[in-house]
Amino acid sequence: MQFFYEGGWLFMSMVTIAALAMLVFFGIALGKRTDPKRAQYYLTITNDLGLLALMIGLLGQIIGLYQAMEYIAEMGEVSMQLLAGGIKVSSHTTLYGFFWFIITKLLIVGYRISPFST
Repeated sequence: MQFFYEGGWLFMSMVTIAALAMLVFFGIALGKRTDPKRAQYYLTITNDLGLLALMIGLLGQIIGLYQAMEYIAEMGEVSMQLLAGGIKVSSHTTLYGFFWFIITKLLIVGYRISPFST
């Protein structure tokens, strides 16, 4: 939970919402496996939502880095420890987005190589 809070509630929540929606659409695709065309439709949405989670995570990091650079510009000089800590915290949303993107890809590949796919 600390990882989630350090990453910032706004972007971490948006990544989580995209990830939960991805899981819902993947579940629907599993339910539609007897209709390959419908299943493919839901797998495409699943893939898009996984990519959206990744993009939201990257956007969160870029905004965090931008804010950090603004702060550094105002302060004039900061320690390396403070800079490294800021970069570490800004990476949380990207790591979280990548995690869900990888889960998305694993689910889709698993579905396609399983006996459920037609």
